[in-house]
Parts: sequence; C-alpha cells; structure tokens
Amino acid sequence: METITSKTNPLCTHFRKLASSRSYREKTGEFLCDSPKLLEEAKLWGAPVLAVLYTEGAALPWDPEGLFPRAVKVSEAVMCSVSPMETPQGVVFSCRSPRYVPPERLEPDAHGRMRYLVLDGVQDPGNVGTVLRTADAFGATVILLPGCADLNNPKTLRAGMGVHFRSAVYRCTLPELTALLKEAGLPLYGAALRADTADVRELDLSCCAMAVGSEGRGLSAEVLAACGRTIRIPMDTKCESLNAAAAASVLLWEAARGDL
Repeated sequence: METITSKTNPLCTHFRKLASSRSYREKTGEFLCDSPKLLEEAKLWGAPVLAVLYTEGAALPWDPEGLFPRAVKVSEAVMCSVSPMETPQGVVFSCRSPRYVPPERLEPDAHGRMRYLVLDGVQDPGNVGTVLRTADAFGATVILLPGCADLNNPKTLRAGMGVHFRSAVYRCTLPELTALLKEAGLPLYGAALRADTADVRELDLSCCAMAVGSEGRGLSAEVLAACGRTIRIPMDTKCESLNAAAAASVLLWEAARGDL
C-alpha cells in the first residue's frame, strides 16, 4: 500500500496546481475532484481516474486500492493541504479531461430529443455546475460559449454532482454554434427582452436551443443578434431577473414538460 506523509510530495503539488490553475489543467489535460460521492460517480460511469488520495476515515463503500491506476493513503494534514474544500471529505482524485468538442452535426439523443441550453458569459462555476446538473435531469445538452467558467473548475465539478462523467457537454464559438444549429434546423431563442419577446409558455421548446447570459450583463449583443427570437419567464413585477442557473432551470423544465 502506497502512503504519502509529506505535503511537498510531487503528487500533492500536482493536485494543488490542478485545483488552483485553469492553465495548468488545460496544459496537463487533467482535472481534480473531491468527495467520496464524486469518486463513486466516476467509478460508476467508467471515468478515466488517474490517481486517488484518501484518508483512513474516507466514507467509501469499497477499498480504492487496486481499483484505479494509483491509490494513495494520506494523513488528514496532507488531505487538508491538497483538497480545495474548506472541510475535506477524505478523498481527492484526478481525472483525464474530456475535450468538450461538439460533434460535426447535432443528432437526436436516444429519446429523439434535440434540446440545448447555451451559456453565454456565465462566469460563476457554481452556476455552471448547477445548470449542467439540471440539464442532465431534463434531457438537454449544455453548450458553453467563450467567457464562461471553466468546466473543470473544482467548484463546477462539485456543483455538477457527477454529470461530467455521464453526460455530454460542449464548448464552441458563436459561429460554430450557429452553423451547427442551422444544419440541424434548430431555432435559437435568447432569454432576453426585445420587440419579438414571447412568453416561454407560448413557444414549442421541445426541439431548440435556448441561450442564457450572465446575471449582471445578460446575453451579449452578438448572441442576441444570432437569436431568431427572444423569450421571457413571467414573474412578479417587483422582480427584474433571475439568477442564471435559476432561469436556466425554469427554461429546461418548461422545455421538458411534455416528456414528464
């Protein structure tokens, strides 16, 4: 059994860099996850786990020794030095990152659905992770435009609760997105107010792409110009807007309502 007792061990240094640096994650093609729950999800869905650090008291239903390419027992002090959480849960691990590149053409999923949620400039990793989890629940695929939070940020991964291991998610530019949607015959609706804005309950959202912008800025002018129509979520007049993740959740539920 391999053990590490030094916080300066090269693997510990590597894990800390994965937790803190987007450029390092992109350079190495790896990301860092924490918590027994995420490791269980990674094992369940066959994610390419590279190395696991765990403590004696980690709440895992199985011994990680022999299940992964490298499994190392560490002290509580070492765990605290590498975990990105304020209160570590006894497990951190690295995974090989997907490329997040969209396919050459958009095809219906196994259920015949073609629903996409496009994020434009959503920079909070917790919001991005929440949207990924919600889209997974309602049969939609998330596409991130440039300027969004890193999909491999530990906070994004934690909020996603394992969705990275079981569902496709893509990153692309706006021209790439519009070309994919045009070829698939899918409209792009933007969550914004414009002369052509429609109530979300009035449109067929079963096969479409819906774009949500950041809470502070909303959709960019470029994305708005690419939208065939804009949509709004009806709400009390004293409220101006919803958090990006909350707005996406409402749109995704409305789009999936006919399937539920």
